[in-house]
Amino acid sequence: MKAENLLAELNRLRKDIGEDKSDIEWLAVHHAFCFLSYKMGEFQKYVEEQEKAGAFAEYEG
Repeated sequence: MKAENLLAELNRLRKDIGEDKSDIEWLAVHHAFCFLSYKMGEFQKYVEEQEKAGAFAEYEG
């Protein structure tokens, strides 16, 4: 698993929701996407640790 794949999915969700700065769902997804993008190296390290722990074992992509 790559952090980029997870970020791409978050971005897709963000676009599907539609930008509405008064909607907590959009705000949550938008700011999670922005933060994780900003901390990409740390996020990739986290993803690698989770992959070793089997967190993505059921995902077929």
